[in-house]
Amino acid sequence: MNSEKDYWLDDPRNVNKIVYTLYAVCALLVLGDLLYHKHVHFDFEHWFGFAGFFGFVACVALVLAARLLRVVLKREEDYYDQ
Repeated sequence: MNSEKDYWLDDPRNVNKIVYTLYAVCALLVLGDLLYHKHVHFDFEHWFGFAGFFGFVACVALVLAARLLRVVLKREEDYYDQ
C-alpha cells in the first residue's frame, strides 16, 4: 500500500491537460492580435504576433541577465559570518 498521498498533479494526464490548455490560451491570444487596431510608433510593431514575440524575447533576456548577475553578485555561504 502506498503511504504517500496522491495529489492532482501527480497524474501525468492532468499535467498534459494543463499544458494543452496553456497552448490553446497562447494561440487564442496571438490570434486576438488580428481583432484590434494598433496605434504604433514603429512599422515593425504592425507585424502579426509582435507583442508576443517581443515579450518572449524580453523574458529570455531577463533570465540570461539574471544568470550573469548571479555570477557577479554571488557570495560564499558564510560571507556575513566572517
